[in-house]
Amino acid sequence: MKINSLTNIIGIIGYPIKHTLSPAMHNAAFDTLHLNMVYLPLPIKPDNFEAAVKGLLSLDNLIGLNVTMPYKERVMGLLDEVSPEADALGAVNTVCRTKDKWAGYNTDGEGYLDSLKKNPGIDPSGQEVVIIGAGGACRAVAFSLAKLGVGSLTLINRTVSRAVTLTGEIKKFFGDITVAAIGLEDAALPKYINKARLLINATSLGMKPGDPLPVDPALIHPGLIVSDLIYNPRETNLLKEAKARGAGTVEGIGMFVHQGALAFELWTGQEAPLEIMRQVVEKEL
Repeated sequence: MKINSLTNIIGIIGYPIKHTLSPAMHNAAFDTLHLNMVYLPLPIKPDNFEAAVKGLLSLDNLIGLNVTMPYKERVMGLLDEVSPEADALGAVNTVCRTKDKWAGYNTDGEGYLDSLKKNPGIDPSGQEVVIIGAGGACRAVAFSLAKLGVGSLTLINRTVSRAVTLTGEIKKFFGDITVAAIGLEDAALPKYINKARLLINATSLGMKPGDPLPVDPALIHPGLIVSDLIYNPRETNLLKEAKARGAGTVEGIGMFVHQGALAFELWTGQEAPLEIMRQVVEKEL
């Protein structure tokens, strides 16, 4: 990578972001296509957020940003326009310069669906899906699955009210879909998982070695496909349990790479070198 006065900058903003593999992934992609661009980690403390982002957006050689926790919602108020999908989700993970304006997008949900397509035999269309969590990641994935046309969605969350709120928003946009919200201790939980074809962990449980499993492993059955949105570690304890019980598994690395590829294409207008990006992430992990 050679940096000069013509190098364009793309970065990722969030706090903390020491764990992110986005710089390694995107810089490898830029090198592969011989693009004079560099991708930088840009940690911003919450108290400095507005001033820092306004300063970044004023740079002539900044052409885009990724946005991660906890700023996916907060950044929206600093942009000139937001895509309909990001507006519906209430969250932006990709910022792109378009002429003299800054536009916000969300590639998480589409990236997740693209990652499923890479797994033969996995098609959630018309299937019953259970998602654990009710945060930003769950929201993006749930909206995309509802748009795809799954048979039903059940959201499981410790704070049931958050899941109830999200189900209401899903029904607002996708009125025909069956959506339910239950708590982790709900007596009906085994029934929902037993009927499900796809179980998705959209919580952060599994990122740390001592984390408890997001769901009782005894509920995992051979007819289930277990998907974890966590990509580091690559194989979470939930996925290990699923394999041991004969269930199919989908690693979070796929969603991470595909959402990154969609962002790459927004910034550059070129097709992302997906295999290179995946190989770099796998090597880093």
